[in-house]
Amino acid sequence: MTDDHEIRRSVEELRLTFKSGKTRSGDWRKAQLRAILRLVHENEDTLFRLLELELGKHPVESYRDEVGVIKKSADHALACIDQWMSPKKGRLPLVFFPASRKVLSEPLGVVLIIGSWNFPITLTLDPLIGAISAGNTVVLKPSELSPNCASFLANVLPSYLDPKAVKVIEGGREVAHQLLEYKWDKIFFTGSPKVGKIVMAAAAKNLTPVTLELGGKCPVIFDSLPNSDLKVAVKRVASGKWGACAGQACIGIDYVIVEHKFASTLIEQLKKTIKIFYGDDVKNLKNHSKIINKNHFDRLRSFLEDPAVANCIVYGGSFDDTSLIIEPTILLDPPLDAAIMNEEIFGPLLPIITVDNIEESVEFVNSKPKPLALYAFTKNENFKKRILAETSSGSVTFNDTMIQFVCDDLPFGGVGQSGFGRYHGKYSFNTFSHEKAVLERSFYFELEPRHPPWSRFKLEFLRAAYNYNYVGMLLLCLGLKRVSKS
Repeated sequence: MTDDHEIRRSVEELRLTFKSGKTRSGDWRKAQLRAILRLVHENEDTLFRLLELELGKHPVESYRDEVGVIKKSADHALACIDQWMSPKKGRLPLVFFPASRKVLSEPLGVVLIIGSWNFPITLTLDPLIGAISAGNTVVLKPSELSPNCASFLANVLPSYLDPKAVKVIEGGREVAHQLLEYKWDKIFFTGSPKVGKIVMAAAAKNLTPVTLELGGKCPVIFDSLPNSDLKVAVKRVASGKWGACAGQACIGIDYVIVEHKFASTLIEQLKKTIKIFYGDDVKNLKNHSKIINKNHFDRLRSFLEDPAVANCIVYGGSFDDTSLIIEPTILLDPPLDAAIMNEEIFGPLLPIITVDNIEESVEFVNSKPKPLALYAFTKNENFKKRILAETSSGSVTFNDTMIQFVCDDLPFGGVGQSGFGRYHGKYSFNTFSHEKAVLERSFYFELEPRHPPWSRFKLEFLRAAYNYNYVGMLLLCLGLKRVSKS
């Protein structure tokens, strides 16, 4: 465990490094991004092994959701960083003539990034890519719930990145609380709303800006579809629910809303797909991650210990305590006041809620806190417009699940209880930058009145300027328009 003296020394060194100006250089930023690419490339097999040990992730899943995401993000940043760093120039209204303006993106300073355990590489290194691209120095705090990955980052990262500009500090809650006592120029946190409140309260003491990537109950609205489209949609729902860390994902599907008359069809298709994708024996599931630890395992089991909820199980429900694996489980219409329908599930349990008309799904979604993601499978363009106009969520994806996370040209972030702030691609660069407005005027062309009174001239000139009445401004300056004396 890291002591407070070591933390203080690390933060002081980072402040000195930032003050030296070395991280503002484009060459330095590019060198660090290339180092991240080397890190994941040269340690790919090690990362696969650690992610399987920690979370039971298959190498395909680990590449798709962890290693590949970092490679893509770093490559994208390298390709765009010169453009991101360049001052943004633009036109000014004539009232400012002669003058020029530009917007400079400058680094914030020393930032704290607190990662999460469910994607311990992606949710630590992806924000780091944004922080480095913007020219900051960084403290990384990996999650203590994935200790092997945290230890890897602490031991290996200094061999690749500038150790005077990027520090990895391991530890549990005590260390996290110690870190939050320091003054940072930015805090980036990924985790639960409960801990997010603690982070925000600590940041408020120093008026530190924060980005909170939280979660929530992400719904799927499942409209009626032709049979060919139905099969594709079911596969995408199954992948979005159970394919990413066994449902332990902030943008993973929490529940599905479907009309009564289509529920049985949807359930039967899901059962077939689960058996194909993952198998039907809880002790021999394939391509299916395990639950992170016994506490989370027991939390998920407690959802089903409610008899009213257990009676709603239509598929699955088996647990393997030894391997911490829970079988993909489907529930039909569990009580809406049950814990499973009011807490973020964060596991492989899928409630299906039925309605008489799919249009009712909008009211159902709005009855709960704003989710990080909303998914809708529909071909009805008017219904799509209604979903966009009448619901609020971090993102909306039609006819697929989770793919928005890997799109660098889309902002990723929540709204309301699912968090605030955004990142990925240019949005990551912006998150860790301050856009400084710069306006430069010339000493040339200073206005002088041709006729008194001077105060009345100024007033009429300002009225013309603020109304973009350039002709009136010119006439006043040339004395061709009389200034009223009243």
